[in-house]
Amino acid sequence: MRILLIEDDTVLGAAVRDQIAGDGQSVDWVTRLDAAGDAMTSAAFDLVLLDLMLPDGRGIGFLKRLRARGDVTPVIILTALDQVSDRIEGLNAGADDYLVKPFDLSELSARIGSVARRYTGNPNPLIAHGALDIDLASHSVRRDGRPVQLTAREWSLFEAFLAHPGQLLSRAQLEEKLYAFDAEVESNTIEVHVSRLRKKLGADVIETERGLGYRLGAP
Repeated sequence: MRILLIEDDTVLGAAVRDQIAGDGQSVDWVTRLDAAGDAMTSAAFDLVLLDLMLPDGRGIGFLKRLRARGDVTPVIILTALDQVSDRIEGLNAGADDYLVKPFDLSELSARIGSVARRYTGNPNPLIAHGALDIDLASHSVRRDGRPVQLTAREWSLFEAFLAHPGQLLSRAQLEEKLYAFDAEVESNTIEVHVSRLRKKLGADVIETERGLGYRLGAP
């Protein structure tokens, strides 16, 4: 997934960014709402982590404007505001989850995964695909009952295919999901990762439409 983090606390922001990156996700981190608006205009994000108290305004207003224009990107609020009325306001404004600071980073990872699964229409973290048994919650794969070791980047790429079964994804779309704005991406990076996934998971797991992109193969 590609995640937008909107957080002005530099210590917390760095910790959350590192946690997300360690989970194999791409993260763009901004500290102001105007920068967040620019980022969402420039790229498609799979999820937003939103602080409520920012230097140039309240996150609630940003969220309401997002929903008012029909943007359904999942949003998890991260805030020190812990009153029940604050939670109600956030959820009623269109947030998908509400996490009070300080929080455990592992819990944040779990909540990100849970919200993402709900948006794909399958809240069950366990998926069977041919000879593969996949656990989205633990980021683990078994092939014919044997564990397969994937790197964080390989998992993130495979997860992108699982989230869009049967859909053709171009190299540009996959790069956008895997890498932040400031990342340097080699021209053959996606091809290399796809090749490695095929070796580990099976040659027919990912299909190629020459010149167009890739899709998850039939089970």
